[in-house]
Amino acid sequence: MITWQETLLRLVIASVLGALVGIERERLDWAAGLRTHMIVCLGSALMMIVSAFGFQDVAHVPDVDLDPSRVAAQVVSGIGFLGAGTILFLKNEVVKGLTTAAGLWTVAGIGLAVGGGLYIAAGITTSLVLIILVLVKPYKKKFSKPKPIREITIKTDVGNSPVMQIESITRQYNMEFTQIVIQKADKADTNNILIRFKKKQHRNHYCI
Repeated sequence: MITWQETLLRLVIASVLGALVGIERERLDWAAGLRTHMIVCLGSALMMIVSAFGFQDVAHVPDVDLDPSRVAAQVVSGIGFLGAGTILFLKNEVVKGLTTAAGLWTVAGIGLAVGGGLYIAAGITTSLVLIILVLVKPYKKKFSKPKPIREITIKTDVGNSPVMQIESITRQYNMEFTQIVIQKADKADTNNILIRFKKKQHRNHYCI
């Protein structure tokens, strides 16, 4: 049976490791920040402790078959519902929050590791997560190519009808559009003409 001192140690370590990841997310002002990551890691550690030590009083009862891994296994699937709440589906096929959702899922795994007494594995995983979140992001922005989307924004003066220019541009780049939307720009004398295409194109801004 696990002692209360060991239980306290595991829960505190889980809270601290969850906080380290949560601070990085809190710094970027994501919905799942410091407290969320701490609670997820702490709760996962508690569930692992319960799974491993909570049923020892009936473990040796005849005709009782227990699988201590079942409670912990449900954490892995159950945390997906919480992670889904951090994902935002925006316009233009843009998805935000996937990294935070993956971080919550990993933090749950860290909590399970701490609850199972695997302190080294939990510490190494926390360090790697922080490296990925903090150090990899600048390199990703540097080397990743812009994602193509299906629209072009054309800025034009109010009263100017750029139909001929639009047709010329679309023919020049061999593009076939499906919709044209005229939007009021920030300036009173300017309109934004949004053109949506069938094939993915890179967004550009043309002044006519």
